Amino acid sequence: MTTIKLHGLAASRTLRVIWMLNELGLPYEHDPISFSDERLRQAPFTDVNPNGRIPALEVDGFAIYESMAINLYLADRFGGAVAPASAEERGLATQWSFWVMTEIERDITTWVVNARLKPEGERDPAAAQTALAALQRPLQALETSLKGRDYLVGDRFTVADLNVAAVMYRGLLMDLAAYPGVCVWLQRCWSREAALAARRARGDQV
Repeated sequence: MTTIKLHGLAASRTLRVIWMLNELGLPYEHDPISFSDERLRQAPFTDVNPNGRIPALEVDGFAIYESMAINLYLADRFGGAVAPASAEERGLATQWSFWVMTEIERDITTWVVNARLKPEGERDPAAAQTALAALQRPLQALETSLKGRDYLVGDRFTVADLNVAAVMYRGLLMDLAAYPGVCVWLQRCWSREAALAARRARGDQV
């Protein structure tokens, strides 16, 4: 029997892996360790991730970290409908996973922190506006890629959609009226039961 242990509290990038495990229907042990916990900087956790960061995953003694890599590994290891079905689909899933981390994650995080999360008096409106402006080009690229299709790879929801939508979680709080395809796609992805279950694990009211 496969033994899976996931390290990381749900209100972090660990949410992405929880969603993936839910999609695959895999039972797992959850260690909800916080990114501020000193145990991250010492053994035995550093044997799993020497960087001392979450999420990290153990599968039958095999350790892997970085949320995008974890999800691509899970798709490859356990298959199912969310897994790429060809070398081309694997390439595209990897492409989109790299893309969202380099083109979206930093700016969408800066935007949400300074537009929504921080107390109003501590926000930096200029930083939020700069980040929002920087997001327009990748959002348009995503809009163009989704034209005439429901999903990013093939004709079904895959790990490519999951990884991109997971990083764009805060996009649910954005005005995406200028990108109707992105808006509908993002809502479609986050309306999946596995995604809703991940949000509930995070403490969201959904």
